[in-house]
Amino acid sequence: MSAPLAERRCVPCEGGVEPLTEAEARRSLIELDELWRLDAPARHLSREFRFPNFFRVMSFVNAIAHIANEEDHHPDLELGYNYCRVRYTTHAIRGLSENDFICAAKIDRL
Repeated sequence: MSAPLAERRCVPCEGGVEPLTEAEARRSLIELDELWRLDAPARHLSREFRFPNFFRVMSFVNAIAHIANEEDHHPDLELGYNYCRVRYTTHAIRGLSENDFICAAKIDRL
């Protein structure tokens, strides 16, 4: 049995591998908070977080930046006064990899 996603480390991905299939992505999605969503072709994983103010948003963004730098896997972020939208995809393979789910699981632990 493999370790939970949040306890794994990202593996560098420079392409040359296939993205996860929709079925594989859905199996990994089960380990995440129920608010994470896959887009229709299962190429992106996303979630919106809400906060009481901008200071909390920026604290959260800084925590995500720490995870991204530790794992060398970076999300696309959209933020405003009281929200942060996080979107993962592995750009080198134009789809999802295990790395996307590992980082999402680490965000869930925040």
